[in-house]
Amino acid sequence: MVPQRVSLVTIGCFELPLLRKFYNDLGWEETDHGYTDYAVFKTAGVLLSLYSVEELAKDSGLEVPSFKNEFKGVTFSINVDNREQVDTTIEQVRKVGGKILSEASDAFWGGRSGAFADPENNIWEVAYNPDSTFDERGAMLTI
Repeated sequence: MVPQRVSLVTIGCFELPLLRKFYNDLGWEETDHGYTDYAVFKTAGVLLSLYSVEELAKDSGLEVPSFKNEFKGVTFSINVDNREQVDTTIEQVRKVGGKILSEASDAFWGGRSGAFADPENNIWEVAYNPDSTFDERGAMLTI
């Protein structure tokens, strides 16, 4: 059986220094495992890493994609503890230069959400779900 867990998510970067600065500007803490060509950020559960898209393609035996500013078919989510955090998170992202895709608003399913893109158009949702539960570190347990 394959262990049912996600431990590390890596974003392939065309301009790693630009993305590293963006996530640092969000106030995210880097681990000591980063190098000039690799960054790892602590989150409540999964670690988020940034690595050269060329190196990721090479490691995978695939061609380098050409979709730097296109939708990649993947989104990430920051789930928060209360409605107000959606608004304050979107505002912080705006302050550091993130592209706001949708302003914080109430959702039909009873929560609140908004969305933004980082400088390389990686898409993030910020969401509050009144039914979600989190562990003591803030990792999501239920949605």
